[in-house]
Amino acid sequence: MSPESSSPLWSALSESAMFRDYQAAFEKATGLPLSIHPPGTDHESGSMDRPAVGNTFCALMARTNRSCEACLALQRKLEEEAKLQPKTLKCFAGLCETAVPVRMGEGLIAFLQTGRILIESPNQRQFSKTTRELLRLGTEIDLKQLEEAYYATRVLAPDQYESMVRLLTIFAGHLAAAGNQLALQRSAPEDSPVSRARKIIDEGYREELSLGEVAGRVNVSAGYFSMMFKKVTGLNFGDYVARLRVEKAKNLLQNPKFRISEVAYEVGFQSLSQFNRTFRRILGASPRAWRATLGVSTKVRRNRIEVFCENGG
Repeated sequence: MSPESSSPLWSALSESAMFRDYQAAFEKATGLPLSIHPPGTDHESGSMDRPAVGNTFCALMARTNRSCEACLALQRKLEEEAKLQPKTLKCFAGLCETAVPVRMGEGLIAFLQTGRILIESPNQRQFSKTTRELLRLGTEIDLKQLEEAYYATRVLAPDQYESMVRLLTIFAGHLAAAGNQLALQRSAPEDSPVSRARKIIDEGYREELSLGEVAGRVNVSAGYFSMMFKKVTGLNFGDYVARLRVEKAKNLLQNPKFRISEVAYEVGFQSLSQFNRTFRRILGASPRAWRATLGVSTKVRRNRIEVFCENGG
């Protein structure tokens, strides 16, 4: 899944009440920032610098170009290494930052990001090392102010921080599971061609629907309809129909009396192989494998998540 194709899914997740509620609860409970961003983000946007949860030490460092460049380099490395599993890296000042991938199907939709904390008590040796690096970079900064901010940085025990990463990993799975449904729920202006088209699709998803046919039924040209549909929903017409059918199929698969082939034809797929391919592309598992997970206990596994801390710089 390319960054372009994942963008509407990321937008749906970031704008959802599910993410906003979790973000508020996580930040209130932990005092740590939590952001979500798509792959390839411009990290200069400062998405984790909201006043309520910002790190004063990092804010001071960000005022200087050279130290900010070092931080951005760490962000890029973190994103590159967190594509498949959570990853934690340390900056040259010893602060940990973590990215947790949100994957839907075989694609990477977004990263959850938190951190800017120490997992060892601040000490003069580390601060001296940091100031030497700042001098090497040619950074001009009030060292007294920086030292006060450094010693005021939040410190968490490694196992406590690891548990927080585990919570984010579980939540990333919940976001991914809801991603398809959220993408289909993006609002459209009432009585617009796109709104009317969605009603037609929602009522006729079992039938063979073509873009041209639906465009004609809402009285616009096929080209204009295609452009507006993608602009409003974030999905092209064919992908929207496929995702809607998969959502309907998920409901039917929960009933064991339906064979998978029956589900495929019931929701509008023309063949079982087409259904299997589309279901796997969107959800990352075959219909049979997805159905099998419904009977598995939701009890959280006790396996520990490895949080890899490496020295950056």
